[in-house]
Amino acid sequence: MNTAQSIDDTAYKAQVDLHTEHRVAAIDERIFSGFLEHMGRAVYEGVFDPGSPLSDERGFRRDVIDALAPLRMPMVRYPGGNFVSNYDWRDGVGPSDRRPRRPDFAWRSIETNQFGTDEFMSWCHELGTDPMVAVNLGTAGPQQAAELLEYCNLPTGTSIADERAANGHPEPYGVKLWCLGNEMDGPWQAGRVSAATYAERASAAGALMKGLDPTIETVGCGSSTNWLPTYPEWDRIVLEECWNHIDYISAHHYSRNDDDDTPSFLSQGVELDAIITQYRGLLDHVSALKRSFHRVHVSFDEWNVWYRARSGQATNGQRQAAPRLLEEVYNLEDALLVGGLINTLLRNSDRVRVACLAQLVNVIAPLVTNRTTVLRQSIYFPYAWALRYARGQSLDVRVESETYPISTAGLQADFARTAQVPFVDIVATQDGPAKQLCVLMLNRDLDGEREVALEWGGGVRPSSVLACETLTGPDLKAFNTFEQPRRVEPQRLDAPAASERMVFKLPARSYTVAQLAVH
Repeated sequence: MNTAQSIDDTAYKAQVDLHTEHRVAAIDERIFSGFLEHMGRAVYEGVFDPGSPLSDERGFRRDVIDALAPLRMPMVRYPGGNFVSNYDWRDGVGPSDRRPRRPDFAWRSIETNQFGTDEFMSWCHELGTDPMVAVNLGTAGPQQAAELLEYCNLPTGTSIADERAANGHPEPYGVKLWCLGNEMDGPWQAGRVSAATYAERASAAGALMKGLDPTIETVGCGSSTNWLPTYPEWDRIVLEECWNHIDYISAHHYSRNDDDDTPSFLSQGVELDAIITQYRGLLDHVSALKRSFHRVHVSFDEWNVWYRARSGQATNGQRQAAPRLLEEVYNLEDALLVGGLINTLLRNSDRVRVACLAQLVNVIAPLVTNRTTVLRQSIYFPYAWALRYARGQSLDVRVESETYPISTAGLQADFARTAQVPFVDIVATQDGPAKQLCVLMLNRDLDGEREVALEWGGGVRPSSVLACETLTGPDLKAFNTFEQPRRVEPQRLDAPAASERMVFKLPARSYTVAQLAVH
């Protein structure tokens, strides 16, 4: 192992230099957005459950809203995901008793269309979040995409905007961020096409949509995973064709632990760092080719842990409405990795401006419902911390930590050749107006406590510790259930006195947040 430097002749396991004038970028609050797709019980029995005593008069589950509202999510992506590539948005508007039941290609389910565009917009308003809408560029095209934008964003006086008013919503919804399709490189996708064909289609859709509403931003489909042989050539082709009509390129990343190799699993935040570095190079390359001052950023509009519920049975709805699909049970180990992935997103906030945890309820989600209540899974807590505390500027943090060797089994792409991973992963943010600092700390050491010395510079000195909590426990496989809902939850952690030099003692296998006030 590499030995960390000593501080005042005392050997700490990690030394962290934080200078508040050394900044990565302002954090776009949309980096901690969510995702709601028509699949399994995400919509029906998740956020929308008419007839339930827990639902309001519109059918919205109040307990789910009560669990999500305090997070203050900036944005939620909808309606997919794979679902959108065979979805006709008109099926989900108008009188509910006239909406058609349709077979869903993506998840082999039945879509009742009782929850559609208008219901989603009302739900977002109730939750206090902004909508991010995906259009169908699989089995539909630019014209249908422009018509959906007209329905959502244009004032009355045109036929489709007048339909919205006739459906009870005279004021435009003002959707500002639009996804131009979903995972169009995937063999599993309805209407899959080549990169060149998709790029032409997306460029036309983006031009039409921005012609109708110049205030919107658009997301072009990048590679759905770096496992595909077309990565990153697909992204290059799309960027070169669509550069002037998109503002983001999408990237999706689902972490897996198929081999039950915890040390390698917890290293996947480092892998995500490597993927983002590849996007940096690609975006700079295309920008130079175009000689363009226009900037395109990365939208990680799907990311999470997902590997248990991936078999054919787990993704096949058997032509049922609201079947149980992809109901991943998340344990402490998963929560630690989600914390590490959050750190990676923050560390790259100069390039990653949008990111969506996939998904929100029941389907690979932090929340799970039954008929009587809602359960917070382990991954809910690091996500909630990020939304609550990580604001303002992301700081350029320098960490000196001991490392450990990893097995290459199960890791993706070129990262599999990386041999050493730091035990300690740390990011920090500064909210100047609020006079607060946030430090998020992952200890990948499964067996031992790690001492971390934070050295603050830049003329800012912490004056008090406002909060310090950790997620840890003796059993990495522990998970919450409706019968035992508190097996994995935050614990208070003793914090050092606030000063220019603070030494935290991070428990083994833990993810910790510290919120500090500054002078």
